Amino acid sequence: MPSTLIVGATRGLGKELALYYADNLSHHVYATSRSSDAPTGLSHGNITWLRNIDLSKSSCGQDLATSLHGKTIDNCIITAGYFATEDFGHANWDDEVKMYTLSSVAPVFIVQELVKASTLVQGSKVILVSSESGSITLRHEQEGGGNFGHHGSKAALNMVAKQLSFDLKDRGIAVASVHPSFMRTEMTKSVGFDQFWEAGGALDPQDAARILADWIEKVFSLEQSGTYWAPRGTRDIGNWDVVMGKSTAQEGPVQLPW
Repeated sequence: MPSTLIVGATRGLGKELALYYADNLSHHVYATSRSSDAPTGLSHGNITWLRNIDLSKSSCGQDLATSLHGKTIDNCIITAGYFATEDFGHANWDDEVKMYTLSSVAPVFIVQELVKASTLVQGSKVILVSSESGSITLRHEQEGGGNFGHHGSKAALNMVAKQLSFDLKDRGIAVASVHPSFMRTEMTKSVGFDQFWEAGGALDPQDAARILADWIEKVFSLEQSGTYWAPRGTRDIGNWDVVMGKSTAQEGPVQLPW
């Protein structure tokens, strides 16, 4: 049976990816929880919960490798993250450190420890969940400034994915960063982005999970390692038309500019 690791699987996209891989793709799913308890309502015969995996701790990679000792996995999808909005003049140090740590520091240690433990092997795929907000090219004055930690940490995540792709190419392990789509989640609602759900074409997490999982399984390969994608297309990328031009908009997978 193929297997998939979902890092950050207790809610939102991570939760729906775990369920989709377990139900629709018949994978055995290893799902991480920061808590010592598995989340209620998410018991499943094809899901094994790995508890106490906290990406804010320097031991997160070793903790995860120990939990998966002796196992190999086909996919490692790191969805964990944190979003705090910021305006110029009111940036928050602790929030920024948390965003960078979860998005672009912890993935390095997770991937290197899983490779050292031979959990990630030739043919494995690593997906780092980023955001179109991590594209420097797509930032535009109509959007304004602020959100330094969120946007900056996603740009850093993209660089981490690129660098990892060089390190893992000869091992036959593919790495990509993805914008999974603008979603109707607790996270986007908590920062007030629910006011843009309709106009922005926000998806329910289960739809975003299906689109992302199908892209990983049917499209993504080692030949595309080190690239940055929006599997859904440009529908929910607010600055796409003004920066890239309306004629380049498309449905379906599109490679994003750095």
